[in-house]
Amino acid sequence: MSQGTLAERLRRFQTGFLAHAAFSTRNAVEAVQHNKLRAALTSLGILFGVASVIAMLAIGKGAEQEILEQMRLLGSNTVMITPLVEQSEGAADEDQKKEVKRFSPGLTYADAHAIRRVLPSVDAASAELVLNTSLVREGQRRSGKAVGVDTSYFRLTNLELADGSWFTEEQVIQGLPVAIIGAGVKSRFFTTEPPIGARLKVGPNWVTVVGVLADRRVDAKTTSWLGVRDAAMDVYLPVRTMLTRYRDRTRLTKRDIELAARQFNFTNNNEEPESEERRRERTNRNQLDRIIVQVSAPDQVSGSADVMRRLLTRRHNSVVDFEITIPEMLLKQEQRTRTIFNIVLGAIASISLIVGGIGIMNIMLASVLERIKEIGVRRALGATRRDVLSQFLAEAILISVAGGVAGILVGVGVSAGIEHFAGIRTLVSPVSVMVAFGVSFTVGLTFGSIPAQRAAQQDPVVCLRYE
Repeated sequence: MSQGTLAERLRRFQTGFLAHAAFSTRNAVEAVQHNKLRAALTSLGILFGVASVIAMLAIGKGAEQEILEQMRLLGSNTVMITPLVEQSEGAADEDQKKEVKRFSPGLTYADAHAIRRVLPSVDAASAELVLNTSLVREGQRRSGKAVGVDTSYFRLTNLELADGSWFTEEQVIQGLPVAIIGAGVKSRFFTTEPPIGARLKVGPNWVTVVGVLADRRVDAKTTSWLGVRDAAMDVYLPVRTMLTRYRDRTRLTKRDIELAARQFNFTNNNEEPESEERRRERTNRNQLDRIIVQVSAPDQVSGSADVMRRLLTRRHNSVVDFEITIPEMLLKQEQRTRTIFNIVLGAIASISLIVGGIGIMNIMLASVLERIKEIGVRRALGATRRDVLSQFLAEAILISVAGGVAGILVGVGVSAGIEHFAGIRTLVSPVSVMVAFGVSFTVGLTFGSIPAQRAAQQDPVVCLRYE
């Protein structure tokens, strides 16, 4: 067979197939229009099922996107070490002698150096020290936070620079009065001149601004749960600058004694008590508020965290006054939880689709009995069994696809409502729309095939004599 003959036969087959499909679809549309209410009620099951599929995929995609964004905020292979109140566990025994409490220096800058020095799997470790203070410039005062960090801190937390430069090693080692400010600090205190090289009073000291961070929005959940800072109103200083020019909690100063005496007098005089935040700051004996560690490879994170735990336990005289958190594991645990939730939603959607498919089959079987004379007339006028099969199958697919399209619209609306009212991030992707449309088409094809075959197998003589 020549190539031209084969192409001609394929062209004729394609033309005939399209004409037959168009004819069957037109007949299906006419049949559905005669029973609009019944067709609409039949497609409700498909509508709810497809809407559930759209919402399920939107929630899953939104959760995946949110987790990926949180991972970018945290950086890869990150371990967080934070101070923790010492905890003890054991059987209650009133006669047991009271053990002498062991001394621990708390979380210190030396711990960060020890982690970098001892563990070969650690790429970088940065200290973080946060103090509540005030920011003053050109007669304007506003509360803010001074954050003492190392040079590697910004790389570990994926903070980007909008203007200026990062801290140098010399500035960190010598504890120079330099600062990198957040975007919010720039917009409030530097409205008339560029901030780079300008002076800003942070607490009792004046510092020189050397850099401005790019604006980065962080929601409250990420800030509280994963410890990611919202840097907009923060002023970042070298950690040695914070320890030498501001406050080193490991050293007792005259100011600390005066504050303690003042609080003691307030308590005796029944005056207004101090706030919870100020009390925590006053009683905090840890030199650092956090150590951020980055491990070389993902498969070394768990083992490195265990080594860090043993190292710090030994350095803290066997006192458990710290907590080691692996944010990646927390995110994976949340992802597993949301995956289970999506599976449950998928099961509900599958049940709705099955019920909708059974409804389509039921209505189409009833339609075959109602239109049995029509089948006989069509067969008597020359219609083949394939023509009858195509007509009823097209009708079932049309009902299912119509319900699917309506379900897609409802699913998009439900996804937007979930994000607006429940605060759960959703993301409707084109893939989910295609999947939902394909599912509705498959349900119509599957559950409509049995009634279509029954209609095609009818004897035309019996159909014409049917009363």
